[in-house]
Amino acid sequence: MKYSLSNCPVCGGKMTITEYKCDSCGTTIRGRFELDDIMKLSAEQLDYLKTFIKNRGNLSEVQKELDISYPTARNRLEDIVRAMGYQVVDKDREEASRILEKLESGELQPDEALEMLRRVRKKK
Repeated sequence: MKYSLSNCPVCGGKMTITEYKCDSCGTTIRGRFELDDIMKLSAEQLDYLKTFIKNRGNLSEVQKELDISYPTARNRLEDIVRAMGYQVVDKDREEASRILEKLESGELQPDEALEMLRRVRKKK
């Protein structure tokens, strides 16, 4: 089976599916059909996603199988998440924001906040 084309190979514009046909009985349905977000991924991204699923979401195993670094494996997954229209959440950035909010509200002293921010930074 070939992958669906989400972009025109000539001009790069958005492609729309306009016909489905049953191989068994020949029934044809015409209309304008949108691609599911997962079908908008490139062939390379779909292959990566298959590897990710095969390894049950274990990025360390994906890294080994594809012979790439862990950060590269994570970045490729985040690219797929973005390509599907979702936002990638940076947990460290969220944690740093919470610390700064507590500092601003007076719940933390500056030296406490600084130490906590250093710990967040070391995790990266």
